[in-house]
Amino acid sequence: MKLKRWLAGLMCIGMMAAAPLGVVSAANSTLTGDVDDNGTVDLLDLIMLQKWVHGVGSLTASENADLNADRVVDVFDLGIMKQWLLNGIRPQYYAYDLNRNIKAGDTKGLDPDEEFELSQTKFAISLLQETAEDGRNVLISPYSVMQALSMTANGAKGNTLEEMEQALGGTSIDRLNQYLYTQRTSQPDDEKCKLLTANSIWIRDDADRIKVNEDFLQKNANYYGAAAYLAPFDDTTVRDINTWIDNNTDHMIPKILDEIKGEEVMALVNAVTFDAKWDMPYDEYMVNDLTFTAADGTEQEAEMLCDEEHFYLEDEHATGFLKTYQGGRYAFAALLPEEGMTTKEYINTLTPEGLHKTLAEPSKESVMTQLPKFEYDYSEMLNNAFQNMGMEQAFTVDADFSDMAWTSSGILFISRILHKTHISVTEEGTRAGAATVVMMADKAMMMEPKKVYLDRPFVYCIVDRDTSLPVFIGTVETLA
Repeated sequence: MKLKRWLAGLMCIGMMAAAPLGVVSAANSTLTGDVDDNGTVDLLDLIMLQKWVHGVGSLTASENADLNADRVVDVFDLGIMKQWLLNGIRPQYYAYDLNRNIKAGDTKGLDPDEEFELSQTKFAISLLQETAEDGRNVLISPYSVMQALSMTANGAKGNTLEEMEQALGGTSIDRLNQYLYTQRTSQPDDEKCKLLTANSIWIRDDADRIKVNEDFLQKNANYYGAAAYLAPFDDTTVRDINTWIDNNTDHMIPKILDEIKGEEVMALVNAVTFDAKWDMPYDEYMVNDLTFTAADGTEQEAEMLCDEEHFYLEDEHATGFLKTYQGGRYAFAALLPEEGMTTKEYINTLTPEGLHKTLAEPSKESVMTQLPKFEYDYSEMLNNAFQNMGMEQAFTVDADFSDMAWTSSGILFISRILHKTHISVTEEGTRAGAATVVMMADKAMMMEPKKVYLDRPFVYCIVDRDTSLPVFIGTVETLA
């Protein structure tokens, strides 16, 4: 009875509206949800699908009934149609969820030790050195990039894998998987401090072109909790990947992907959310209007957070401090280069051992601090950075990712590494988000055609092809 009253109410609403509520039209009969094949998605489709799900009646256009594209027509599709018609929420075009078959196994990790800590610090410094620019705000998440590229490395072999392991800090991928598993699964998750990690793998739904190895998916499900989806790799997939990242970064990274190129067949995606309150928040009287001098020498107004901290940092070329977040596991570390040294110059002096020692062994003494409130976004394609870090073959058609997938072309390589971050530092605490997308391609990108427009004076000749000698040679300076 409740269902009948609900359907009758929806029918009345639709009849009262000048433009029927919850009706989606299309110019053709291939509209997803149009199960009665009349060119619209409306109440009649909902009734037909409802009956079919409960074993009564049939679908006129069953090919339009799979609203969530999981290759099964069931109650989930019915729920999506209700949301679409009632609330205007379009169905998600997530492809077939491969996690129906791939489940995380009984995985054991490795506790962080000196090897892991130094290798990850080395990775962070190297990546920062390759991306830092004087005069431009830069923010990278080594943690996010490491998650995405380690998943990728699980499909690499031979020299491709060796170069990736070196670029990722020098630890073998088998041990790195175990370290990263422990790191990912031991993060805090509460209102005072949280670091949330999500991973996913998106594969072009074209079995004639790419078939992903199940062992590759299994390993990434085990160690990275990675979901896996087959997807059409069209505009809906661009939207869905961006939506997935937006949802998993607490809406700090709403968009990272503009397009999926024709040669791209896989995306390995990581999303990270950090949200923490200061252990000792700044009171209102601690926020003062002061001046910040930018890299180009201009003076800028700034809201400075002023306080006394108790962890002092110092190395050969910088001084700084730690300010802890609630729970004590995480802290904000600031390092101010000495006068006359740019941040880029300072970054180039850093070593893994030196930076790790500085951050791990602060001096417990009072230090008066001023920290500007700031908020910004940063985005970068990291191809050049990793090529400069020695990971070269992975970006070429000679890359060996045969443990990842079979492709009809026999080619699989990294086409793009996209990275985007957001940070907001206020008197209450810090919110930061990061996303990394590793795009894989199965064929070389189409080269832009060369252009030669003879629209100005030029030299020409008539050549004997046997000898490559000019028989005639001259210039054209004017056509008059």
